Formats: sequence, C-alpha cells, structure tokens
Amino acid sequence: MRPATDRALTILSKTPIPILVIVVFVLGYTFKGMVSTAPPAAGTVAVESSPDAAEEEIWTCSMHPQIRLPKPGKCPLCGMDLIRAEGTSGPATTKKAKKEPKYACSMFCVPPMSRPGDCPICGMEMVEVENTGGDDGAPRTLTLSAMAQKLAEIQTVAVERKTVSAEIRMVGKIDYDETRLGYITAWVPGRLDRLYVDYTGVPVQKGDHMVYLYSPELSTAQTELLEALQRIKPNETGESSLLNERAGAWLESIREKFRLWGLTDEQIAEIEERGTASDYMTIYSPMGGIVIHKNVLEGSYVKTGTRIYTIADLAHLWVKLDAYESDLAWLRYGQQLEFETEAYPGETFTGKIAFIAPVLDAITRTVKVRVNVENPDGRLKPEMFVRAVVHSEVAAGGRVVDAELSGKWMCPMHPEIIKEEADGCDRCGMPLVRTETLGFVSIEAGDVEVPLVIPASAPLITGKRALVYVDIPDEPGTYQGREIRLGPRVGKQYIVLDGLAEGERVVISGNFKIDSAMQIMAEPSMMSPQARDPASTDEVASATAVAPPPPRQDLDQADGLKQNVSPAFAAAFDPVLGAYLTVQDALSHDKHKVAQDAAAGLRKALAGVDMNLLSGKAHVAWMKEADGMSKVAGDISASADIQEARASFALLSESMIVVTRCYGVGTRVVHRFHCPMAFGDRGADWLQVEERAENPFFGSAMFRCGVKKETIGQDSAGGTGDER
Repeated sequence: MRPATDRALTILSKTPIPILVIVVFVLGYTFKGMVSTAPPAAGTVAVESSPDAAEEEIWTCSMHPQIRLPKPGKCPLCGMDLIRAEGTSGPATTKKAKKEPKYACSMFCVPPMSRPGDCPICGMEMVEVENTGGDDGAPRTLTLSAMAQKLAEIQTVAVERKTVSAEIRMVGKIDYDETRLGYITAWVPGRLDRLYVDYTGVPVQKGDHMVYLYSPELSTAQTELLEALQRIKPNETGESSLLNERAGAWLESIREKFRLWGLTDEQIAEIEERGTASDYMTIYSPMGGIVIHKNVLEGSYVKTGTRIYTIADLAHLWVKLDAYESDLAWLRYGQQLEFETEAYPGETFTGKIAFIAPVLDAITRTVKVRVNVENPDGRLKPEMFVRAVVHSEVAAGGRVVDAELSGKWMCPMHPEIIKEEADGCDRCGMPLVRTETLGFVSIEAGDVEVPLVIPASAPLITGKRALVYVDIPDEPGTYQGREIRLGPRVGKQYIVLDGLAEGERVVISGNFKIDSAMQIMAEPSMMSPQARDPASTDEVASATAVAPPPPRQDLDQADGLKQNVSPAFAAAFDPVLGAYLTVQDALSHDKHKVAQDAAAGLRKALAGVDMNLLSGKAHVAWMKEADGMSKVAGDISASADIQEARASFALLSESMIVVTRCYGVGTRVVHRFHCPMAFGDRGADWLQVEERAENPFFGSAMFRCGVKKETIGQDSAGGTGDER
C-alpha cells in the first residue's frame, strides 16, 4: 500500500498545476452527481428535515432505552439521570430504519436491553426479543427467537368447535320417598290389647295383621249391624217391600261405616255369619314396607286418629343433594345422575333428577336437588351420605344437550316416565310434555350450533376483560395480543363468543410471560387495554417508579466528619469491617448459621475498639454508631431465621456505610450496592468486596439483583457509578 502511495505522489508532483485543477473539478462534479442521484443502500437511514418542523427533545435512560420522556429528570425504573436521545435536538426528523434488536430475560425479570449478556436479576442468558407493534394503532405483537420460546415454555393449541361437558359435583344424603310413606292409625277409640309388631325395622306385607284392638264402640256398631240384618224379611211374592228397601239401605250404611273403620269385607262377613257382637277387632297393614316408627306401647288407650305405626317402602328412595347456584345453569329436570356411597366405595348407582327447588338457601347459597332412586335389593339405606356427579353436554349459548331425549315426551312429576308419543303418565295420569320444554336440546336435530372453545389456561382475565395471545401463522415466534369475549366456563374450557376464529392457535402456556414483556414495554396487555404514552412523565412515573427507603439524616453528612485516623484505630476497626463483610457474604449465599457466628464476632471486634483514639465530632459519632451496630449484631446472632437476620442486616449496613465514609476502610476496597426490590420495594444498601452484586437480602433467589452506587477505598479515589 505504501509504494502505491509514493508513486501517486511522484506523479502529482510532476503534473502541471492547471491540469490538476481541471482533474479535481471533474472528479468533484462526478462525485456530487453520484451522491445526489444514487438511492440509499439497504439498511441505511434516510433523514428528511423540514425547515418548519418544531423543536423536539426526547430524554431517555442509558440502561432502559424504552423510557422516552419530553424533559430531563430521573429514570422511573432505576433512578439514573436521563440523557438526551441522539437525533432528537433541533428540527423534528423522520427516520426509516430497521429496529435494533432487543435482548430480554426469558423470565422477563427486567425490561429489554439493547445489548446481550446475563440477566442482572436471575443470571440467565439474555435472548433476542423484538416488539413488532406499530405506532399507528395496529395490534401490538411480540416476536421471540426459537431459544426464547423454549426458555419461556410457550405452548399453543388450535381453537376448535366441539361440544363440551360440564361436570357438576354435589353432596347429600339418602332419604325416604315421601310419596311411599304410610301410617297405621286407630280409626275407633279403644285399648291396644296386642301389638303383633312390637319393634321397629320389621318388614311387613300388605294385609299382615298389626294390632288387636278392644273397642266398646265396635261392639255397639256390630249389634246395630245384626239388627239391620234381622229387619230384612224374605218376600214370598217376590216383590220388594218398602220396609225391606229401607232396611237394606240401613244395612249397607253400617257396612260402609265398618269399612271406614278399617275392617275388610271378610271381617264384616264374619260378623254377620257369627251373629254375635264382639268388642275386639284386628287392624291389618294397608301397604308393604318397613316399620320405621312404633308410636305407642301395648296396653295403651288410643283415640280416633292416634298414630300407631309408620311404614316406609324402601324399594324406592330419594337422594337429596345440595347444588351451588353457579352450577344451576347445567342442571335439568330428568337428567341422569351417578352417585357413590361410603358403604360401597367404587360402586356407582344411578337416578334421575326429579325436582329442583324453586328457592335458594340464603345461608349456604345452595339449591336442593332431589333424585329418584330404585332400591329393589335394599342395599341403600336412608341417611347414607352420597357424592354425586352430573355430566352435562353443553352447546352454544350454554344450553344442555341430550340426544337420547330428542323428540321424547316426559312426565313433569315423574321423570322416569318417558314415551315416544304424547300420552298420559302411568303413575299420576298427568299429560306428558316435550323434553324441549324442560330445557333440553339435541344437536342431532340440527337446531344447535356447536360452540367455539379454548382451554381455560389460554385467556388472561382481569375484571370484565379477557385477553389471549394468538400465534401468527406466517411469522414464526410472533404472538399478537387480542381481546375476546368469553361465554361461560365449562369444566376446563371456555366458550368463546367473539374475537377468535376456528383454527387459530392461542397460547396456553407462557402467556403470562408474554404479557409481562408487553407491560414492561408499555404496550397493551392484560392490565392496560391501551398503550401508555411514553411522553407522559406522570403516567410512567406512577406506574413504574420505585420509592427508595428514607435516607438517614447523617448519611450525606458523613464526609464532613471524615478525618485522618490514627493507624491504631484503623487496625482496630479492620476486624469490625471484616466481620461485617463475612455476614454479607453468608447472607448472600443463604448461610444463616455462618452469618450468626460472624455477627457474634463483630460484637467482639467492636468491644475491642478503643474510642479514645478518636476525638471531637468523630468520637461522638463513633460512640453512637458503635452502640447501634453492637445491638443489631446481637439481633443477627440471635435471629430465629434468615429473614429476620436480613432485616437486621439492613440496619447494620446503614451504620457501616456512615462509619466507612467517616473513618475509611484502611487497605481495603469496598463497593456500596443498592437493591430497589428489598423489603417490599423500599430498597436497601449494603457493602461488599466483589465487583458484581451479591445480594444479601434475597440470596440465591435473586443473587445478582443490585446496582453499584459507590466505591470506597484507596484505589477508588472516591469513584461512584451505577453498574450492575
């Protein structure tokens, strides 16, 4: 290269001056034409300036370039002084350039940065991420690299149309069927001389003898019956006489009275055949079942209507369940139901919903649901606890689907009565009604739309808003936030009413991480439906500012106390600082016991410092700080857990920072770090030896969380900085 330059200079030295002027003029004109006519190369920035454009200044943070404010001040994220953004002073400019790549933690611990590296919070490697949202109101999207998608554990599924099943679980217990309870009562007054069933639980059949009753009124009625029989005389001519007709009517009325007293036709015929009155009668069971109550004892006197026995037919039972009001939308009269009991685990029984209470219990917020159950073998017992489940197929609009009941007719009082055509109920005679009038529909009939559904983990719900992130098919790794309208939740899925189309893919895992990134970049997200204007200082500050803990009054005055201390005091103070640094290192590595031992050593080192080596204000300041540090060190050594030790260490650090500023650190070099997230975002400072943050307030949870604020020591020359 050098020989070529020498030859060029030799040629120019021998060329006449006029010729050189002409050559330079031609070359300059040609170069000017090339510059003014050639289009800009790809990737370069084209700048157009307007002489009438207004002056505009934008201030940004060197650590957080997404912060862009219209006036200088502090960064609302880290507190650093803002700097003027390049190219924003002077006339307004319009730039058309490719966006610079951003790098973010896959856990989105910090806002995206303009340079790669490790996350200062969790230490993970930063990956490239790009916000592709436009500034024209278009939907904001986020683009992740393949590695970022893997680290963020992004998973998507397709939106599809299908019927979904709601699983409604209820609890309750078995009870008697009220329609199959019977009572045996005394229809005439008397004395119970014999109870043939003398204990409860006895099974009886219809017609079994139950009670042997003595009744004087019964004897009088029998005498009256016999007299009526005697008044009927045979008519030899075959013609009925008026007296015989009246006697026959009287006789029939007496017989009817006996029937109303509970006597059978056989018992009445026996009295007429015997021809004599009796004071006793036998009461027979009018139904079959189990005697569940015996209300009187043998020998008792009873009045008309006194209840003697209660009989229940246990072949038919009720199951009474409690349904929450949120589940009522999926319950219908006549639905099939399955339940289990504690007595027969693993065995499933079935029944049909026969009644849904019209009122809600104000205390339990539940509704009673009754199920009719057949119990032919008697295995189910009243008062048994049951756990029931109903599976409801749900169509669009939340309607319950049952293809088996399509076009059928059902009894509104007895759901087990189902027929193909309109007819009367076999049990009560009521006319049957269409199942559609009871809330059922059938997809097979073609009158119901299959709903559009997504998994319950896909939408991010806040208040009345629901947001999903949709995978853009033509742009790998790009996800678009979209607000949708949800219907009811059915099991583990939501019915979508508006905002999605069949076949689109929505994010079901990692959507919170994507939304966190959108919030950090002030884009529309779960928490904010509209993008925040970065030029609004008050809005950004109120949303992201971190309030530091109140500073100590003497923290800024420490330099005024600084003086040259004697070598003897420096030698005595060095073990104190060394013990403090040991406590810091132990807490940052989650070693509670080591921190306790080091704090005990710090108290001993403080006791060994001779305060007479200081004088004046420095002597008074040391007495105050030494007492405070000794007390806090004792709290650390006696702390019950590491969290309590860390709280005390924050107080110890405040005193140690003042002391090191006043009296120096001897031959050591230490750095002051600040963690803005400590103690509920109050923030706290500490001293350490290492150049990179080793957080004692979070330990391994956020080992590298911290900003270096100051370097104290002989080699630092009082330097300060904001370094992570």
